[in-house]
Amino acid sequence: MNVSGTQSAQEPAKYTPDVQKTERFDSGSRWHRWEPHVHAPGTIINDQFKGPDAWDRYLIALETSTPRIRAIGVTDYYDTETYERVCGAKQAGRLTDCSLVFPNIEMRLNVGTVKGKWVNVHLIVSPDDPEHLLQLHRLLARLTFAAYGDKFSCTREDLKRLGRAHDAFLTTASAALQCGAQQFKVSFDQLKETLQSDWAQENVLVAVAGSETDGAGGVRDAADAALRQEIERFAHVIFASSAAQREFWLGQRSADEETLRVRYGGLKPCLHGSDAHDDTAVGAPEGDRYSWVKGAIQFDALRQACIDPAGRAYVGPQSPAAAAASNVISRVEIRGADWVSTPTIALNPGLIAIIGARGSGKTALADVIALGCEAFLEPPSPGSFLSRARDLLQGASVSLHWACGQANERALDGSEQDESFQYPRARYLSQQFVEELCSAHGVTDALMHEIQRVIFVAHSLSDRGGAVDFDELLELKASRFRTNRRREEEALANLSESIGIELEKQKLVEGLKKQLEEKKKLVAGYQRDREKLVAKGSEVRVLRLEALTKEAEKVRGCLRFFAREEQSLLGLRDEVGNVRTNQAPEALRQMRARYKTTGLVEEEWSSFLLDYKGDVDSALNQHLAKARKGAQDWRGVPPSAPANALTPVIPDEAKLDRQPLAVLEAEIARLEKLVSIDRDTSQKFAALSKRIAEEGTAISRLEERLVDCEGAKARINVLVQEREASYGRVFDAITSEQQVLLSLYQPLRGRLDTAKETLQKLSFSVGREADIERWAADGESLLDLRQRGPFKGRGTLAQVAESMLKPDWEGGLPEAVVDSMSRFRTDHQDALLEHSPVPRTDQADYRTWLKTFAKWLYGTKHISIRYSIDYDGVDIRKLSPGTRGIVLLLLYLALDDADDRPLIIDQPEENLDPKSIFDELVGLFVAAKQHRQVIMVTHNANLVVNTDADQIIVATAGPHAPGALPPITYISGGLESHHIRKAVCDILEGGERAFRERARRLRVRLERP
Repeated sequence: MNVSGTQSAQEPAKYTPDVQKTERFDSGSRWHRWEPHVHAPGTIINDQFKGPDAWDRYLIALETSTPRIRAIGVTDYYDTETYERVCGAKQAGRLTDCSLVFPNIEMRLNVGTVKGKWVNVHLIVSPDDPEHLLQLHRLLARLTFAAYGDKFSCTREDLKRLGRAHDAFLTTASAALQCGAQQFKVSFDQLKETLQSDWAQENVLVAVAGSETDGAGGVRDAADAALRQEIERFAHVIFASSAAQREFWLGQRSADEETLRVRYGGLKPCLHGSDAHDDTAVGAPEGDRYSWVKGAIQFDALRQACIDPAGRAYVGPQSPAAAAASNVISRVEIRGADWVSTPTIALNPGLIAIIGARGSGKTALADVIALGCEAFLEPPSPGSFLSRARDLLQGASVSLHWACGQANERALDGSEQDESFQYPRARYLSQQFVEELCSAHGVTDALMHEIQRVIFVAHSLSDRGGAVDFDELLELKASRFRTNRRREEEALANLSESIGIELEKQKLVEGLKKQLEEKKKLVAGYQRDREKLVAKGSEVRVLRLEALTKEAEKVRGCLRFFAREEQSLLGLRDEVGNVRTNQAPEALRQMRARYKTTGLVEEEWSSFLLDYKGDVDSALNQHLAKARKGAQDWRGVPPSAPANALTPVIPDEAKLDRQPLAVLEAEIARLEKLVSIDRDTSQKFAALSKRIAEEGTAISRLEERLVDCEGAKARINVLVQEREASYGRVFDAITSEQQVLLSLYQPLRGRLDTAKETLQKLSFSVGREADIERWAADGESLLDLRQRGPFKGRGTLAQVAESMLKPDWEGGLPEAVVDSMSRFRTDHQDALLEHSPVPRTDQADYRTWLKTFAKWLYGTKHISIRYSIDYDGVDIRKLSPGTRGIVLLLLYLALDDADDRPLIIDQPEENLDPKSIFDELVGLFVAAKQHRQVIMVTHNANLVVNTDADQIIVATAGPHAPGALPPITYISGGLESHHIRKAVCDILEGGERAFRERARRLRVRLERP
């Protein structure tokens, strides 16, 4: 057999069938129904065609069979007479829909089956050689059968002679021929040796039945297992119709592809025919198990089916489904362009490869088709054909015709740009697009967007919750946790500020104690000085004066309390008003925006307006009135001065703790005058009393502050616990969002877990990422790194955080994160505070700085959730641009199966080594073409030959005249066409080698096309 289809130069045979002539332009390999195994009237064994019009009925059955039969293998036992008669009928005008008729020689091996039959084997012969009948008869004549002390050849005369030797009472030649054919058994070894001839290798395919009755499946005894395997290994084709058999021979059952290659020489196509011996079965196999072969209606299509059984042979009621008609471009018309010599180009629904020399118009065709599909995500880049040739494209347009009957037209010069690019009907991976997405400068947002889009479409509509893209779906599922994180981060900032304040209070305790001690000493001194001014006999009045002063200070404390209470109540009332006027309505607006899909109506939403549970206004007014009355009562009204200075304002028996401040101050003033002898002494006494009162007030304030500061330690412990709990809750929210992302990736993760080969290298990862440099830089910006200390100079903080914090920030549970931060704070917080650029004596500025410092220390803005795609265990961000290109193609070819629009790719092999192309891309293209139309521009033979491209478009450019586009010509066809294979070998480097390697398992000699 010769895959190239070259012909011998022998003299012509008597009968020459009508071999289809390949047009210079067709749409390549398409599915057609073949009938590879059908007998005809006059078949040597079991002829049940009866009557004088048997041949006419037979031909009508073939002509009217539905689906229509395009290729017929006329079958007979050891002979070609019925095949020759069918060829004659076709030459006379019959079987007009059938473009190929070829002989199928059925014979029986000398190998028995468990059903008591003999293994049937078929020689399927190419009719391309004009002398194929002469050569076939010579080949058959070399087969012999020994019996009755004689040797018989596989010729009509010797078969008759064998029949008569077996039954001497046979009276007719036809009976003798039938009997001889039934007795003739072919030695398997002899058959193998005979088919080693050059002509047989180039023109004969071997098929063996797969059934148990008369096929290799019936050779089951342990002793014959090796023989069965040898028979099946020798065959190119298996005649079998069950899905189980077909799946086995495609490596999808108990034996994988590699096992089939080792044991049986490779994968094998399964075909099935009607095996008709009477009128009712002609073209009507049981169960509508029709044979479908993809390719032109020529014998080379069957050869290609042996090379690619999965993609080119099928048994079933209908041919394998291709892409949806609404997403298949059936024809491209380039109008108003005199530089296009082939203005109309029919396209295959499968994989289309556009090849040609550099500058031949390959990318030009891809650009034109993409423009017609509005597939440019933005106006064509300056490097594209459409941009470079814009001035020469005026008046030209592209019209795309879709398989569903629709058509659309676009101007090539971009004059319809404002109207275009609205809804891409194809996906175009131009070189510029791929280079942008896979740039060496890093992973672009566009590439991550494409990854996210593929993840999104992997979810069913019911799982998307109405979201229209990945971001919306992520927000839908993660918004709760993101909101929780924001809340806790705000709480952390507030808690950190409170802790900073309490820490400062704690540090003030010793100072306050010293101040109190000094103040008390000062007051004692003032008191001693005042005692010296007291006249003799006034000691009792002085004691009374001290008691009054003490009570007056208590009343002033009460007044301070009521004043603070009044201000607090007024502030609280203002805040209540702000909540009602601003915060509650805004919170409701934001809530409605976040949860607008709840279905709540206006009246129901009004119930969500935040308000206070009770009558807070009355409570506030009551407390405010009470505070004001209390202040007024304790302030009192100054009494009238008594007529006699010796008359007390407050009777001696009256209780001092019930007196208002005005009365106490009046009595104090009266006594101060009495305890002094002269005016000057009286003034000094009054001044000292005032200082004693003022310092007493200061002492009271200091004592209040001291109590507050001494309580800071206990409050710090509580606040630290609350801050640690809040810090942990931040990471709870982050971890929950991680789980959301993992769940979003799950549909693809499930597919990748069960994937094979290249797809197994692809994985998705979700994790926390701590930007230590950012965190350390933010911290260092708050510190004076010039000061001596462990953190002097830049970089130390990042080193410490790298070892102490980063491991748990990125991979620890919330509890571990809290513990590591606690250790860091214990070990380093005091040292960091020593680097404060603000002196602690500057309380206001220091507190402001401390607040900022605390927010930074427990801030989490540097913690992000990193989700990425990994290839072969390496983060995509660390891959080379070429390997990122593989990942991009994996996305579009293997994972983006929800997108069934045409996929147009310009030179997918760019930046890839040949091994990567074969290992990574070939299988992807083969799988993708099963469900979408794929159009690729390529220079690589592997992407054409090993993907078994359904259509090859060969671009050729003529001389390039100045100021004009060169004339461009396109020819097209499938790999089964000789002139297309020749073009592949001539244009693509390694094309001939790719053809030879692909056909190697067929044991053929390949001549260069």
